[in-house]
Amino acid sequence: MSAGERRYDLGRRPALSAAVGGIGAIRWLRQNLFATWSDAALTLLILLLLAWLIPPLFTWAILDAHWRGGNRSACTGDGACWVFVRVWFERFIYGLTYPLSESWRIDLAYATLLVCGVLLFIKRFPWKLWVAVFLVFFYPIIAYFLFVGGTFRLPLVETSQWGGLALTLVVAGVGIATSLPLGILLALGRRSQMPVVRVVSVCFIELWRGVPLITVLFMASVMLPLFLPEGVNFDKLLRVLIGVALFSAAYMAEVVRAGLQAIPRGQFEAAATLGLNYWKSMGLVVLPQALRLVIPGIVNNLIGLFKDTTLVVVIGLFDLLGTVQAANTNAEWLGFAKEGYVFAGLGFWIFCFGMSRYSQWLERKLHAGQKRG
Repeated sequence: MSAGERRYDLGRRPALSAAVGGIGAIRWLRQNLFATWSDAALTLLILLLLAWLIPPLFTWAILDAHWRGGNRSACTGDGACWVFVRVWFERFIYGLTYPLSESWRIDLAYATLLVCGVLLFIKRFPWKLWVAVFLVFFYPIIAYFLFVGGTFRLPLVETSQWGGLALTLVVAGVGIATSLPLGILLALGRRSQMPVVRVVSVCFIELWRGVPLITVLFMASVMLPLFLPEGVNFDKLLRVLIGVALFSAAYMAEVVRAGLQAIPRGQFEAAATLGLNYWKSMGLVVLPQALRLVIPGIVNNLIGLFKDTTLVVVIGLFDLLGTVQAANTNAEWLGFAKEGYVFAGLGFWIFCFGMSRYSQWLERKLHAGQKRG
């Protein structure tokens, strides 16, 4: 191709790109939504269903909704009464009996966690290691004193007063932070060559996977104190946190074990050839590959754990959903359950969707998933 032909070709490319971009949307619709007659019929059926559902829902939630006011009298029509959510918002976040004058402590704890998380996502931030060390070793201690108080001139707030979204995040956060390392140890124990370690790991995993979480919570709240010596008692929330962590760790162990079994035998042999002992070969060679393969399974377990925190209401702890249910029983606000449940559902969806998107981003970053054509 001569120099003149190359210049002519370069001059045509923008027009060709624009034409291809215009056709691309039509081609995507034809390939994904109208490829066959059955696909076209199903697409039209879904569009008709959405056209039937969305307008009345939009009218109820937005057009006819009530946004201003401070009591039930502000909601007189058929639209959604978001005044109910606005009046109870602080209780939905901090709990029914939490002293609102101390809510700044919860805000500070979660704001610190959010800032540290954002810093870890900044690609060129130079002190990521120190932020990670702070989160692992120092943040739990600071958060504990902020939540509980009783020291540093902070008033004591009993765990029985915790509730709302703050309690949901505490139970889910502790469960997530502890279940993954415990699950890794259990998965390694189940594959161990030492019979005692393997049998103990298998028995632990099968025992906790064989009972529902609600049974674990009842045991932690009601039955466990019966087996303790007289005068010895653990905080109810602490018992719940331990039960949730052990329950989730059993499921996490099976996910991690699946990743370990997917690693070729040659990787184990290569680590042994390098002279690495068991723990170094696992930490440096095998586990990074295994965990990368099972990222979707790990995040799926964590999302399930986050949603299972709603079960704590059966033992007298009022998380976000439990607080909404309690507010719905208030005599002044009877009949406005829908708005509360929509608010709670939206809150759970935001956190679960965020974890799902983070999982997909992590897969792309680590090249764990296959590229789509």
